[in-house]
Amino acid sequence: MRNRFPPGWSAERVRRVLEHYERQTEEEAVAEDEAAFEEGSETVFEVPTDLVPAVRELIARHRTRMATR
Repeated sequence: MRNRFPPGWSAERVRRVLEHYERQTEEEAVAEDEAAFEEGSETVFEVPTDLVPAVRELIARHRTRMATR
């Protein structure tokens, strides 16, 4: 069986990403997570599981509209 990667990804890129996270200390991982939340361009919240497909569709439509601006 052959591995398939998304466009722009390769086995080498996957290896580098894994290596990055495997070498991170717990403190570095926490700092990275906190920095992501401080960016302010996105929000994290809980959604009932049965609504996830509808939310994904809304996000996809929003991204499409933003890309055509």
